[in-house]
Amino acid sequence: MPMAAIREISLLKQLENTEHPNIVKLLDVHHQAVSDRDICLSLVFEFIDQDLNSYLERCPPPGLGPDRIRDLMIQMVNGIYFLHSNRIVHRDLKPQNILITGEGILKLADFGLARIYASDMQLTSVVVTLWYRAPEVLLTGQYATAVDMWSCGCIFAELYNRKPLFKGNSEGDQLKKIFDVIGLPDLSEWPEAAVLLWGSFRPTLPPPINHFVTEIDNQAKDLLEKLLIFNPERRISAREALHHGYFRDDLDSIRTSSSLSTSENDSLSDSRSDTPVSN
Repeated sequence: MPMAAIREISLLKQLENTEHPNIVKLLDVHHQAVSDRDICLSLVFEFIDQDLNSYLERCPPPGLGPDRIRDLMIQMVNGIYFLHSNRIVHRDLKPQNILITGEGILKLADFGLARIYASDMQLTSVVVTLWYRAPEVLLTGQYATAVDMWSCGCIFAELYNRKPLFKGNSEGDQLKKIFDVIGLPDLSEWPEAAVLLWGSFRPTLPPPINHFVTEIDNQAKDLLEKLLIFNPERRISAREALHHGYFRDDLDSIRTSSSLSTSENDSLSDSRSDTPVSN
């Protein structure tokens, strides 16, 4: 049985009692022996007929309106915060792993790469599709829940542009495209264990982020910039993002429709959830 399948089942079983509105529901696990040595395993999920990638492709010009983008974003950050509060890093957030129901509800899916983390664990660097991969993963440095927030920032930009913000064809090219947008960080922020040297990249003074993401308002721009911070320790957390001014009064409606705000989950501080671990 593939380890990814076992991992996905165990994580979704762990979360099934919460029935969070922004996490896909696992309804049943069916197994059938097809031979003396082989088992056919089927996971039965709630039916959702489109992912965010196809949703954006079907969206007619000029694209999503600002209110719809904000609604999708708060649902995505809400789901990420719930995972992080339960000590789970998704590690593979991309439009193909985000589902949209006919009623417009966003649900995070595909937990084959997700891991429950601890302070002494080692995580592999082969995570997250290249275009949504955080710099610390590309450089094989330290990382934890902040990798999901970077991916969230990439998807945020894509909601406006309807195309990936960083479309690299290799890890080095991906980093170059990232630095063209956010600028090359100071040498002091470069991970000591990085597989590429800081001097491998040309220092750049990046243009304003709205040069790459047009029609973005000031509050959205500020949140996007905080999601796309190179240093994972300074990158905004899911909890902080939910309280960002971009969402204004939307947080109250999320709390009333979500099981996120339990005393147990709220007792988990961001400093604990976002503690980096060595790769």
